[in-house]
Amino acid sequence: MARIREFDIDRAVDRAMDLFWRQGYAETSLQDLLKELSIGSGSFYAAFGSKEQLYIHSLDRYLSLQGRDLETTLDETPGIRPAIRRVLTALIEADLADPTRGCLVVSTATQCADQPLAADRVNTAIRQVESALTGALERAQARGEIPPEKSPRELARFLTTFIQGIRVVGGARMGREFMEDALSTAMHALD
Repeated sequence: MARIREFDIDRAVDRAMDLFWRQGYAETSLQDLLKELSIGSGSFYAAFGSKEQLYIHSLDRYLSLQGRDLETTLDETPGIRPAIRRVLTALIEADLADPTRGCLVVSTATQCADQPLAADRVNTAIRQVESALTGALERAQARGEIPPEKSPRELARFLTTFIQGIRVVGGARMGREFMEDALSTAMHALD
Protein backbone atom coordinates (compact mmCIF):
# COMPACT_ATOMS: atom_id res chain seq x y z
CA MET A 1 0.00 0.00 0.00
CA ALA A 2 1.42 3.38 -1.03
CA ARG A 3 1.94 6.04 1.60
CA ILE A 4 -0.11 9.20 1.33
CA ARG A 5 1.94 12.34 0.84
CA GLU A 6 1.75 14.29 4.08
CA PHE A 7 2.60 17.75 2.85
CA ASP A 8 1.14 20.34 0.52
CA ILE A 9 3.18 20.43 -2.70
CA ASP A 10 2.13 23.98 -3.64
CA ARG A 11 3.04 25.30 -0.19
CA ALA A 12 6.35 23.44 -0.36
CA VAL A 13 7.14 25.00 -3.74
CA ASP A 14 6.31 28.46 -2.34
CA ARG A 15 8.61 27.88 0.63
CA ALA A 16 11.38 26.58 -1.60
CA MET A 17 10.93 29.56 -3.93
CA ASP A 18 11.37 31.90 -0.99
CA LEU A 19 14.50 30.06 0.15
CA PHE A 20 16.05 30.02 -3.33
CA TRP A 21 15.13 33.68 -3.74
CA ARG A 22 16.84 34.63 -0.47
CA GLN A 23 19.92 32.43 -0.79
CA GLY A 24 20.35 31.67 -4.48
CA TYR A 25 20.50 28.28 -6.15
CA ALA A 26 24.12 27.41 -5.40
CA GLU A 27 23.95 28.55 -1.78
CA THR A 28 20.84 26.48 -1.05
CA SER A 29 21.75 22.95 -0.08
CA LEU A 30 19.54 19.90 -0.04
CA GLN A 31 19.73 20.03 3.76
CA ASP A 32 18.50 23.64 3.69
CA LEU A 33 15.54 22.56 1.58
CA LEU A 34 14.70 19.57 3.77
CA LYS A 35 14.76 21.78 6.85
CA GLU A 36 12.71 24.57 5.23
CA LEU A 37 10.11 22.13 3.91
CA SER A 38 10.13 19.96 7.07
CA ILE A 39 10.34 16.75 5.06
CA GLY A 40 12.72 13.83 4.74
CA SER A 41 14.91 13.09 1.77
CA GLY A 42 12.67 10.22 0.59
CA SER A 43 9.63 12.49 0.47
CA PHE A 44 11.70 15.19 -1.21
CA TYR A 45 12.91 12.92 -4.01
CA ALA A 46 9.47 11.34 -4.47
CA ALA A 47 7.82 14.76 -4.79
CA PHE A 48 10.45 16.77 -6.66
CA GLY A 49 13.07 14.43 -8.10
CA SER A 50 16.04 16.72 -7.48
CA LYS A 51 17.11 20.12 -6.24
CA GLU A 52 17.27 21.35 -9.85
CA GLN A 53 13.73 20.17 -10.58
CA LEU A 54 12.42 21.87 -7.44
CA TYR A 55 14.28 25.01 -8.46
CA ILE A 56 12.53 24.94 -11.84
CA HIS A 57 9.14 24.50 -10.12
CA SER A 58 10.02 27.40 -7.82
CA LEU A 59 11.12 29.56 -10.73
CA ASP A 60 7.90 28.75 -12.60
CA ARG A 61 5.91 29.82 -9.55
CA TYR A 62 7.90 33.07 -9.29
CA LEU A 63 7.37 33.82 -12.98
CA SER A 64 3.66 33.18 -12.66
CA LEU A 65 3.33 35.58 -9.74
CA GLN A 66 5.52 38.28 -11.28
CA GLY A 67 3.82 38.00 -14.67
CA ARG A 68 0.39 38.28 -13.12
CA ASP A 69 1.44 41.37 -11.14
CA LEU A 70 2.90 43.03 -14.25
CA GLU A 71 -0.18 42.36 -16.38
CA THR A 72 -2.53 43.50 -13.60
CA THR A 73 -0.65 46.78 -13.19
CA LEU A 74 -0.53 47.41 -16.94
CA ASP A 75 -4.22 46.56 -17.37
CA GLU A 76 -5.63 48.33 -14.32
CA THR A 77 -3.62 51.56 -14.19
CA PRO A 78 -5.18 54.28 -16.36
CA GLY A 79 -2.65 55.65 -18.84
CA ILE A 80 0.55 54.04 -20.04
CA ARG A 81 2.93 56.50 -18.36
CA PRO A 82 1.43 56.04 -14.89
CA ALA A 83 1.31 52.27 -15.47
CA ILE A 84 4.97 52.04 -16.53
CA ARG A 85 6.02 54.36 -13.70
CA ARG A 86 4.08 52.23 -11.24
CA VAL A 87 5.76 49.03 -12.46
CA LEU A 88 9.25 50.53 -12.30
CA THR A 89 8.68 52.29 -8.98
CA ALA A 90 7.44 49.07 -7.38
CA LEU A 91 10.65 47.31 -8.41
CA ILE A 92 12.81 50.16 -7.15
CA GLU A 93 10.96 50.26 -3.82
CA ALA A 94 11.29 46.49 -3.42
CA ASP A 95 15.05 46.70 -3.99
CA LEU A 96 15.44 49.66 -1.65
CA ALA A 97 13.48 47.84 1.05
CA ASP A 98 15.45 44.60 0.69
CA PRO A 99 18.47 44.88 -1.62
CA THR A 100 19.65 41.36 -0.78
CA ARG A 101 16.51 39.74 -2.18
CA GLY A 102 16.71 41.07 -5.73
CA CYS A 103 15.10 39.22 -8.61
CA LEU A 104 14.97 35.45 -8.99
CA VAL A 105 15.20 35.81 -12.78
CA VAL A 106 18.40 37.88 -12.56
CA SER A 107 19.80 35.47 -9.98
CA THR A 108 18.99 32.54 -12.25
CA ALA A 109 20.52 34.25 -15.29
CA THR A 110 23.77 34.87 -13.46
CA GLN A 111 24.01 31.67 -11.41
CA CYS A 112 22.37 29.00 -13.56
CA ALA A 113 23.13 29.96 -17.16
CA ASP A 114 24.75 26.56 -17.70
CA GLN A 115 21.52 24.73 -16.76
CA PRO A 116 19.39 24.43 -19.91
CA LEU A 117 16.02 24.33 -18.11
CA ALA A 118 16.86 27.37 -15.99
CA ALA A 119 18.27 29.29 -18.96
CA ASP A 120 15.10 28.48 -20.91
CA ARG A 121 12.96 29.85 -18.07
CA VAL A 122 14.97 33.09 -18.02
CA ASN A 123 14.49 33.48 -21.77
CA THR A 124 10.76 32.78 -21.41
CA ALA A 125 10.47 35.29 -18.53
CA ILE A 126 12.15 38.04 -20.52
CA ARG A 127 9.94 37.32 -23.55
CA GLN A 128 6.81 37.41 -21.34
CA VAL A 129 7.75 40.82 -19.94
CA GLU A 130 8.49 42.06 -23.45
CA SER A 131 5.16 40.73 -24.71
CA ALA A 132 3.13 42.26 -21.87
CA LEU A 133 4.82 45.62 -22.35
CA THR A 134 4.48 45.49 -26.14
CA GLY A 135 0.76 44.83 -25.85
CA ALA A 136 0.25 47.65 -23.36
CA LEU A 137 2.30 50.06 -25.47
CA GLU A 138 0.42 49.12 -28.66
CA ARG A 139 -2.90 49.79 -26.93
CA ALA A 140 -1.52 53.09 -25.61
CA GLN A 141 -0.33 54.07 -29.07
CA ALA A 142 -3.79 53.33 -30.48
CA ARG A 143 -5.21 55.69 -27.83
CA GLY A 144 -2.71 58.40 -28.81
CA GLU A 145 -0.61 58.16 -25.64
CA ILE A 146 2.57 57.15 -27.50
CA PRO A 147 3.80 59.04 -30.58
CA PRO A 148 3.01 57.16 -33.81
CA GLU A 149 6.67 57.07 -34.85
CA LYS A 150 7.63 55.08 -31.73
CA SER A 151 7.92 51.31 -32.03
CA PRO A 152 6.03 49.62 -29.17
CA ARG A 153 8.22 46.52 -29.54
CA GLU A 154 11.47 48.52 -29.36
CA LEU A 155 10.18 50.46 -26.35
CA ALA A 156 9.16 47.20 -24.71
CA ARG A 157 12.60 45.71 -25.31
CA PHE A 158 14.25 48.80 -23.83
CA LEU A 159 11.96 48.70 -20.78
CA THR A 160 12.48 44.95 -20.35
CA THR A 161 16.22 45.50 -20.34
CA PHE A 162 15.82 48.46 -18.00
CA ILE A 163 13.76 46.34 -15.58
CA GLN A 164 16.52 43.73 -15.40
CA GLY A 165 19.07 46.51 -14.92
CA ILE A 166 17.05 47.99 -12.06
CA ARG A 167 17.18 44.65 -10.30
CA VAL A 168 20.96 44.37 -10.72
CA VAL A 169 21.63 47.97 -9.67
CA GLY A 170 19.21 47.62 -6.76
CA GLY A 171 21.31 44.76 -5.46
CA ALA A 172 24.37 46.98 -5.72
CA ARG A 173 22.66 49.38 -3.28
CA MET A 174 23.11 52.48 -5.38
CA GLY A 175 20.42 54.33 -3.45
CA ARG A 176 17.20 56.17 -4.13
CA GLU A 177 18.62 59.20 -5.96
CA PHE A 178 20.50 57.01 -8.44
CA MET A 179 17.43 54.87 -9.09
CA GLU A 180 15.03 57.80 -9.42
CA ASP A 181 17.33 59.58 -11.87
CA ALA A 182 17.44 56.43 -14.00
CA LEU A 183 13.65 56.07 -13.75
CA SER A 184 13.17 59.65 -14.89
CA THR A 185 15.35 59.12 -17.94
CA ALA A 186 13.60 55.83 -18.78
CA MET A 187 10.22 57.54 -18.67
CA HIS A 188 11.43 60.04 -21.32
CA ALA A 189 11.73 57.13 -23.76
CA LEU A 190 7.92 57.21 -23.98
CA ASP A 191 7.88 60.85 -25.19
